[in-house]
Amino acid sequence: MSIAPPDLPITAAHHLPVLNWTHRLSQLGSRFFTPLHPTPLAAPAWAARNEDLRHQLGWPAAVFDEAHLQAFAGNALMQGSKPLATVYSGHQFGQWAGQLGDGRAICLGEAMSSQGPQEIQLKGAGRTPYSRGGDGRAVLRSSIREYLCSEAMHGLGIATTRALCLVASPEPVRRETIESAAVVARVAPSFLRFGHFEHFSAQGDLDSLRSLADHVIRHHLPDCQERAALWQGNVYAALLDVVQERTALMLAQWQAVGFCHGVMNTDNMSLLGLTIDYGPFQFMDGFDPSHICNHSDHQGRYAYGRQPNVAYWNLYCLAQALAPLIDDQELTLQVLEGYKTLFPRYLGDAMRAKLGLVGDLACESEREADWTLVEDVMQLMAAEKVNFTLFWRQLSQAVLLQSNATTLTDGGWRTVTDLVLDRPRLLNWLTRYTTRAGVANLSAMGQQMLRTNPKFVLRNHLAEIAIRQAKLGDFSEIETLHNLLKSPFDEHPGFEAYADLPPDWAGQLEISCSS
Repeated sequence: MSIAPPDLPITAAHHLPVLNWTHRLSQLGSRFFTPLHPTPLAAPAWAARNEDLRHQLGWPAAVFDEAHLQAFAGNALMQGSKPLATVYSGHQFGQWAGQLGDGRAICLGEAMSSQGPQEIQLKGAGRTPYSRGGDGRAVLRSSIREYLCSEAMHGLGIATTRALCLVASPEPVRRETIESAAVVARVAPSFLRFGHFEHFSAQGDLDSLRSLADHVIRHHLPDCQERAALWQGNVYAALLDVVQERTALMLAQWQAVGFCHGVMNTDNMSLLGLTIDYGPFQFMDGFDPSHICNHSDHQGRYAYGRQPNVAYWNLYCLAQALAPLIDDQELTLQVLEGYKTLFPRYLGDAMRAKLGLVGDLACESEREADWTLVEDVMQLMAAEKVNFTLFWRQLSQAVLLQSNATTLTDGGWRTVTDLVLDRPRLLNWLTRYTTRAGVANLSAMGQQMLRTNPKFVLRNHLAEIAIRQAKLGDFSEIETLHNLLKSPFDEHPGFEAYADLPPDWAGQLEISCSS
């Protein structure tokens, strides 16, 4: 028997005043959003509650009581909350898509926290004026993936939206098949995207464009005021500069951990440089620069190796949107040039850290030589599709244990050489690498590498196992994975299987934009 959503209006839950709300975004005016209530969800149940995040934000335990379950399901309103859905536009798969907006995400408002105001957004909370014919719901499958991956990225030290809780429901949702519904409550200082600027720029609404830029600078990126001195006093050029710098850092971190986003449309790019909108993402297993994680990406636009250039393309779209405010084409292009310098530097630093080659270098030539080491080992890994995460972790362990080995084929080095077939090529590389590192304390270097190269990432098959169990009503695997992924550099004895090579069936998993 199908289960329908409750035929009841959402009530104002005045017995839930545990959060202090502020509504800075709503002060922008009705051109930017539509006020609306979430759509009630049938028979909600807790699937996951992120106690770590709750503690970090300084919110009381009552946030996760049974009364708040109804609020996070969209069935009640917390006192002081003023829900809304924002409008934006954007480019999707390289084509202008026009008006988009929060099609299934509803912002409850900003709640004060120990880390400053945080927007709480319900993803999967029902239809909005921007749903474009969709039902506004999210399914349990994709909601589990988002909950786990946002916390995994945070554990890796990569800027991201966070997941506060996950609510499941037996309410049916039609995708390729009939699935069950879920709602993720996600948290960020702001969910503003490149597409918000594109929307008002495309409409020629200069007043709204300026109001939005001033709002971002005042409330989220105040360092733009000081940085404007670098750009002829132009604060909007400084805004573009800050965004491109944050984006460059985020992309370097993605590449360094083998993360594929899968759908880097401009409406999925955060103004704050946060990883946002976890859909068909994947942490690569076998390393392949041309890997496409999104089954819907038929042209491979968002393949792993293309992500850095796509980010630059998206920044160029943002620059076009900000152009009326910057009002200086040459200056705008000068700002964008920063990405071409910053991204390679950030990626070089991240990859050198994976090799344990940290610290200031005497000259640029040494940095270039280190990058040659990086390129050579990545080419070797790509040739044999070596497991990305496992290789770097085993290399870290081998460096740590090097004092017990007399040759590169002894001791801990065997765990590295056993990962490849072309051992002569790898041994040649290891000889060059250990020669470069020879002046360092390799034991200390290994310790640093273990704090840089994670043991655990959210592999597709691990998420799939949690999803299959959750569909049977068992949410325990979500908690297990969360506990591992929030501290991915720790050993976690007894959970070695979660860091092993994936099973054969993992290669058959396909992830699309459907959620």
